[in-house]
Amino acid sequence: MTPSPTTTIGVLALQGAFREHRQRLEALGARVREVRLPTDLSGLDGLILPGGESTTIARLMTDFGLWDPIREFHARGGALWGTCAGAILLAREVLGAPPQFGGQQDSLAVMDLSVRRNAFGRQVDSFHTGLDIPELGAPFPAVFIRAPVIERVGEGVEVLARHEGRIVLARQGRLLASSFHPELTPDTRLHALFLKMAAVPVPG
Repeated sequence: MTPSPTTTIGVLALQGAFREHRQRLEALGARVREVRLPTDLSGLDGLILPGGESTTIARLMTDFGLWDPIREFHARGGALWGTCAGAILLAREVLGAPPQFGGQQDSLAVMDLSVRRNAFGRQVDSFHTGLDIPELGAPFPAVFIRAPVIERVGEGVEVLARHEGRIVLARQGRLLASSFHPELTPDTRLHALFLKMAAVPVPG
């Protein structure tokens, strides 16, 4: 897919694998902007919330006043994609938050999902696998690092992929959540899918 020359995708650049996302998008010919402040959201068609440490990203989002501006960006029609930690930040319900946070974790709560943190184990349990994503055709080389799992999806949420029966990729309208790190592989098919989602005109 060749993106429209007017399609611009932001990558939340506070912590985590944001540079790799930028590289994958640029390989597809997309215009990309790193987002650190609310003003950086202006003019974007979509925003990627990258993998990293979800509690650290959440704290920095508070420090930079990004929670409500990102919610408003999505309410106006902006597409959002959360990968690994980013999927946690999209979810309506976050399970398994650390005790030091009182078992609670902030999220945007825009996607009707329940996501469990670190469900695939610790860093030493990281793994690669060929993931069957029917919409993409051939298996996708998925990288799982301290990955969350989607334990529940609400009405209107489409499950796009599972690993050993557990949901790891889901879509709801202009929202996409993946448990794994597609940016850590040269395969750009999921980034192309998100570009297509972001480029679709918003009704009305």
